[in-house]
Amino acid sequence: MAELSKYTGQLVFGLDIGTRSIVGTVGYKEGNRFVVAAQRVKEHETRAMLDGQIHDIQKVGETIQDVKQQLEEALGRKLTEVCIAAAGRVLKTVTTHVEYPYGADREIGQEDVYALVSAGVEKAYEEFLENQQDEDMKFYCVGHSVVRYYLNGYPMGNLEGHKARTIGVDLIATFLPEDVVDGLYKAVEIAGLSVANMTLEPIAAIQVAIPERFRMLNIALIDVGAGTSDISITNDGCIIAYGMIPIAGDALTEAIARHCLVDFAMAEKIKRDAGEMETVTYEDIMFLPQTIASSEVLAVTEPIVSDMAKQVSDKIKELNGGKSVSAVFVVGGGGKIPGYTEAISRELGIVKERVALRGEEVMQQIVFEEDIKKDSLLVTPVGICLNFYEQSNNFIFVNFNERKVKIYDNNRLTVADAAMQAGFPNDGLFPKRGKALNFTVNGKSRMVRGETGEAAVITVNGKPADINMPIHANDIIRVAHSTAGKEASLTIGELPESKDSILVIVNDKKVEMPKFASVNGTLQSGYYEIRENDAVEMLNYYTVKQLTEFMDVILDPHMNIYVNNKLADMDTPVYENFSVIWTLGQTDFESEKNQSPEDAADEASAENMAEPVSNSGEIAVLVNKVPVKLQGKKEYIFVDVFDEIDFDLSRPRGKGIVTSLNGRPAQYMEPIHNGDVIEIYWQEQ
Repeated sequence: MAELSKYTGQLVFGLDIGTRSIVGTVGYKEGNRFVVAAQRVKEHETRAMLDGQIHDIQKVGETIQDVKQQLEEALGRKLTEVCIAAAGRVLKTVTTHVEYPYGADREIGQEDVYALVSAGVEKAYEEFLENQQDEDMKFYCVGHSVVRYYLNGYPMGNLEGHKARTIGVDLIATFLPEDVVDGLYKAVEIAGLSVANMTLEPIAAIQVAIPERFRMLNIALIDVGAGTSDISITNDGCIIAYGMIPIAGDALTEAIARHCLVDFAMAEKIKRDAGEMETVTYEDIMFLPQTIASSEVLAVTEPIVSDMAKQVSDKIKELNGGKSVSAVFVVGGGGKIPGYTEAISRELGIVKERVALRGEEVMQQIVFEEDIKKDSLLVTPVGICLNFYEQSNNFIFVNFNERKVKIYDNNRLTVADAAMQAGFPNDGLFPKRGKALNFTVNGKSRMVRGETGEAAVITVNGKPADINMPIHANDIIRVAHSTAGKEASLTIGELPESKDSILVIVNDKKVEMPKFASVNGTLQSGYYEIRENDAVEMLNYYTVKQLTEFMDVILDPHMNIYVNNKLADMDTPVYENFSVIWTLGQTDFESEKNQSPEDAADEASAENMAEPVSNSGEIAVLVNKVPVKLQGKKEYIFVDVFDEIDFDLSRPRGKGIVTSLNGRPAQYMEPIHNGDVIEIYWQEQ
């Protein structure tokens, strides 16, 4: 922006490129006031714009150049940069809601909120494209506003620092078609200007008409221009909705033109004069002088005023959740037509005093150095200038993954904004967890999370960066997709329940046994990899048969088996601290004293059968790098090693026992052979 020596602040040039005319405003900030140094207006010589959209770029550019030259003459300075606004006629908005489970035992951070909002904008863009009828037309996301956040389903002003089960957001995303943006840029380029800032007309109008302190209230602003009536609604301190209806002041002018048989320019003059005089004199297209009473002009326009008021009111209710607002502010030349504000109050069902034109009363902080009357026509032009101080917005180009991307620059652009505009998937930026493992243990649901993957690898101009890295015009951005972490995995032996053991008394000796696990009804070892939806049952008992197999004991078929001193069989369950006895003969153990020598010999023989089968076979194995000799049996299994080494099972020294046979995980009951290499040790906590 140009600097003027006689002014204390920076000079800002704003253009309100309207359907009927172009208003150029130049001013500067002085404390809390905005001083308008000069303002010039020129109407289009032809209908180069319709409904707020440029139809003849060259003609509009020439008109802008004329306004610029008039301002330069008044100021004695050249103007090179300009602030502009896009009309609500071409603005598309999407209101959406996203909610995600959080479920982490950590506080919500800035990146979590950013990811939530980014997901909301991405969802809004997807919804917009789904409803977009012209698939060939490209749109830019030119901004978004958070309406409110949600914590566990309840509204929340700020999510950061909280812990949550779910987090959510309501937001409004706004979109402009590419041809509208390019048309505005091209028109100002024809006038020898470059764009310093771009905003939306509804935002520019609200900048002046509804100060921040009023935005806690549910208020609607209507900017009635020539081709469109732009609507914005505030509540709870923010703008909650934008809207537009394609009918405004030109509809009134066209009705007058048909009634009076005049061209559009003459009809516009009759409309203005009718608001100031009792009768209006004009010349029709037959070059005949005519006179019309202002009351007749109002009668001609009254049905259109009523229709405009109804359409605007219906739109306000739609944008406001099906209900009316508390008050309505009206700005723009089209809203000055007699009867308009009264019709709005009737349609919305609010008292007429709460629907009013906003002009001088909202311009207390606006000072005009020239003799200019403050009225509702000036709200949007001044708002365009003021918006420059709020945020510098423009379109810039960046290189994203070898592709040129055009982005709406709100002076707070980050890598994430470029990724969204380039169509890079949101989930490609953030690390993804591997698939979780869901199963049940003893009937209770259990879930193990997958591992967290790696975040996207990002560089900006060749230097490492993250998604929040600020970016600028012509930056070279490269983003490699984030990765998913390893899927969750767990063995039976890694379950906390598997560390428990069962202690039973067998023939007056304590025997400690690991718990069995049943998976989907089938017994599995501690090395079993749990699968999705497995039903795991940690059994708190052994059968007598399983007990004998664990002890490597073979019982005589004629032996009596007692569990807790009651006669049992091989299928009888044995629980913690149960007593198990197997013997021949009488159940009265005291009768042993009365045995004959022959009976004693028979019983001794039976007891010998209950011992491990004797065999002269002998093997040598390496246990923890120490040679160990096993002898006295025909065949050997892994647990036989524990009888020959100093390894106290009754005093755990870690999370669990790690066993390996020849470099692979071992099972207790599997055979071992001469020369095998065995490792047994406690897994560290």
